[in-house]
Amino acid sequence: MWPFWWKGASGFSAHSTAEQVTHGIDGTAVTAIITGASSGIGEETTRVLALRGVHVVMAVRNTDSGNQVRAKILKDTPEAKIDVMKLDLSSMASVRSFASEFKSLDLPLNLLINNAGIMACPFTLSSDNIELQFATNHLGHFLLTNLLLDTMKKTANESNTEGRIVILSSEGHRYAYREGIRFDKINDEESYNTLQAYGQSKLCNILHATELARMFKEQGVNITANSLHPGSIMTNLLRYHSFINTLGNAVGKYVLKSIPQGAATTCYAALHPQAKGVSGEYLMDNNISSPNSQGKDTDLAKKLWEFSLSLTGEEEL
Repeated sequence: MWPFWWKGASGFSAHSTAEQVTHGIDGTAVTAIITGASSGIGEETTRVLALRGVHVVMAVRNTDSGNQVRAKILKDTPEAKIDVMKLDLSSMASVRSFASEFKSLDLPLNLLINNAGIMACPFTLSSDNIELQFATNHLGHFLLTNLLLDTMKKTANESNTEGRIVILSSEGHRYAYREGIRFDKINDEESYNTLQAYGQSKLCNILHATELARMFKEQGVNITANSLHPGSIMTNLLRYHSFINTLGNAVGKYVLKSIPQGAATTCYAALHPQAKGVSGEYLMDNNISSPNSQGKDTDLAKKLWEFSLSLTGEEEL
């Protein structure tokens, strides 16, 4: 059982579940994209948002798995509106294909949840020759967000409703490389450390949200952007570290969150009225928290933005 029962300003705690933080909320006017929606907290986020009436587009690498999750949710919630679309965040070609296909559907987009991620994998290069954790956890989501921003801005303007971008980070950002982001050593295999590279990518998630929020405020755009730590949860993220995985399975029920608890902060940031107007923040346990000093570094956020633009070939927004 999760031992941390304290409630923050939101009235919710680490013990709160995704269903609890969205209780009574009507999401029928909302269309959302959720990456990594076919397993773990992505699957639970999909289920709960669909339960609240949100039209959910599951952006998944394996569409067979995605369709199995869709069928399972529809069995319990027949009125759920769920689509499944192919997306491999480690491939910029796949990201562009997904965005193009989504735009062709002429759907609104109120909510983008950048949930997918990999953790502490052995050194690997993506199909674009970029270190895989940086490519998947940050760069793919950076490109996806940029490609969908015009649709989100249009939706926010036409519906007069705030759009929200929710980016899943981790307390692991505190264990990135000493310099935070190794701009000149992203692909350096010799100095690669699996967990520090993961921390680097999670720091990038925070800085991505920070810079998006700054730009939206500067441009007067009715969209918010926040990052969050979902909590320590036993999912398949740790499949590359068998010892930690085994230990977690043995003691997890005493010290780790359940998946419904792990999806709560995402659902809170996505749907709760209390989150209206909240932007550029780092959330944890359904409340506003604080990242480390590098996560607050606006100059580092701007540098990462420019670096990411150069890698993706995108123009300034």
